[in-house]
Amino acid sequence: MSEYVFTGNWITDGEFASLKARNVFHRQLEKVNLPCDEHLDCHILFRRRFTLESRPDKAEIFISADDYYKLYINGEFVSQGPAPAYPQKYGYNVVDVTPFLKKGDNVLAVHTLYQGLINRVWVSGDNRHGLICDLVADGEVVLKSDESFLTHRHGAYTPTGTFGYSTQFAERFDSSADEIDFYRPDFDDSAWENAKKREYTDYGLVLQPTSSLVFESISPVSIQHSENTMIIDFGSCFVGYLMVKAKGKKGDKITVRCAQELCDDGSIRYKLRANCVYEEEWLLSGKEDGDTLDWFDYKSFRYASLCVPDGAKIEDVKLIARHYPFELKAEMRPEYKNDRKLKAVWDLCVRTQHYGVQEVIQDCMEREKGFYVGDGCYTALANMLLTKDDSIVRKLIDDAFTSTFITPGMVTCLDCSVMQEIAEYPLMLISLILWHYRLCGDREYLERNYKGVCKLLESYRNDYEKNGLLCELDKWCVVEWPWNFRDGYDVDIAEGKVCHEPHVAINAYYIEAVRCANKMADILGEKPYRDEKPLVTAFIQAFYDEERHRFTDSVVSEHVSYIGNVLPFAFGLCPDGECFEGILDWINKRGVTGVSFFGAFPMMYGVVRAKRSDILRRLLSDDGAWLRIIREDGKVTFEGWGRDTKSNTSLFHMTLSDAAVFLCDTDLYKLFE
Repeated sequence: MSEYVFTGNWITDGEFASLKARNVFHRQLEKVNLPCDEHLDCHILFRRRFTLESRPDKAEIFISADDYYKLYINGEFVSQGPAPAYPQKYGYNVVDVTPFLKKGDNVLAVHTLYQGLINRVWVSGDNRHGLICDLVADGEVVLKSDESFLTHRHGAYTPTGTFGYSTQFAERFDSSADEIDFYRPDFDDSAWENAKKREYTDYGLVLQPTSSLVFESISPVSIQHSENTMIIDFGSCFVGYLMVKAKGKKGDKITVRCAQELCDDGSIRYKLRANCVYEEEWLLSGKEDGDTLDWFDYKSFRYASLCVPDGAKIEDVKLIARHYPFELKAEMRPEYKNDRKLKAVWDLCVRTQHYGVQEVIQDCMEREKGFYVGDGCYTALANMLLTKDDSIVRKLIDDAFTSTFITPGMVTCLDCSVMQEIAEYPLMLISLILWHYRLCGDREYLERNYKGVCKLLESYRNDYEKNGLLCELDKWCVVEWPWNFRDGYDVDIAEGKVCHEPHVAINAYYIEAVRCANKMADILGEKPYRDEKPLVTAFIQAFYDEERHRFTDSVVSEHVSYIGNVLPFAFGLCPDGECFEGILDWINKRGVTGVSFFGAFPMMYGVVRAKRSDILRRLLSDDGAWLRIIREDGKVTFEGWGRDTKSNTSLFHMTLSDAAVFLCDTDLYKLFE
């Protein structure tokens, strides 16, 4: 299918019209100066009136914006987007708008945001802002973005700080702003200015390969009142928007707080463990028919509290949950269906996937909102197995390869302006590509990706391999996260510096990636990418302690860590039966809670490869793992095995939902062999 060619232009307002794009891309260890503080939290509105001689039988809008848009037609919300992407492969959405149009006068309105922060959410801070759209009715372009559109800044949003890692602005929302209800057909836009055509555009527009978000209205399960404070519980953590209707005097201030849990005294913990202070202000207008709180950006929360001044009244409150379309098409393994504990773990993971996946796979949806390659590989695979939809997996793979314009070895937080490189993550992606083929059988997609895999591995080989081992890594090695689950891993792998010595974890991942590449070559009828045997020999000579039958952490250490042995076991690198059985017994006794995000998944597929279904079942039903999350009132997975297993725990974190892969009724041995 050929890409749509827009007739409309990229439009913006006068502040952005003549700005050239700022380069925000660089290697992580490069010292760059990106102040990016001159255009922040810019809520830029557009409106266009148009007339239709008749109501069309079919109408679609082709639309995109940078950083983000929300679209309204004739006063009704239609859609929002696009998914985060790099400028050279920037997505546009195609939305069926037939139900929203009418014969005669119509109004299209768009709320766009240029956030301006260097963070993990979007490619922002780059001076790129704009809107582009074509409205096509019965095959004819009846409206296109141009300088006939009117534009104005939305005055209701005043930044008061930021949340998380400069992830989102905290804002004071003023319902008396002139731009409230800007999307209504009868709104007076006579004071607005004409939009400007952007002078510099460098987008490569492509049809967004993933679906648009869906939205659910969530009612409270309980509301408690204490003096002037209302505490609302929505029953589970969701990702979305608090919608409140209220009446009061002009200037009345309602303090709005959100949280993922309660404090011991029953108040909400709005100072999140994840280092977000979810506290904002809402100023009422005094209008007779009341006001509605209208967040543009989203939060991850279960609870909300409203501190209401005397005389003001809350009339309605709900949560609008946003998430990627989710339809469960998988079942549990038959042998697990009557196991009450495993059924609870399954339900936990399914709910996490249902409500956690956004336009991309994020690990947590409050502190970072980051599209990470590493743990994203596992959670994307889980999503694909549960839904039989591979679009989220393809988004991750495709965007990871797109990031090679920054560095041949990829960045590891995608489609954003924070430059981070983690050495294991691209190697984990290679495994995902093979798993995707084994589940989908798309040979053409595998063939295209195999070429990228070879280039990626060659970049590692040329830049870091010496005598068969990776060393001198100018990429951060995470090994295991949180750091307290590294079991004393005896290598200086701190972020922001070069790791000089070869160590066991990254070299185990490297060999597994080379093996996966060779398996791809075999599927495609090509010669192997390279002979893996010299790499295995170098690995064993460097890290294997023949007396203890264990792997040491590095070439200069005698320390033996749990994670440093789980990974070689999982990747089939045990040189003898005593090593294999010894590590397997260690896993059986110590269990899954001795590791975390990056050890649990390979541990379990290593056990699958060992054909030890008894041990796999024991890991999944460990009382200190997923069942602990449930005991601690988790309705979705946490950023760890409990609320306090990490210093800044997110209570809605995607990674540990990857247990669904091992609970799913699929041929796991065939998938991971």
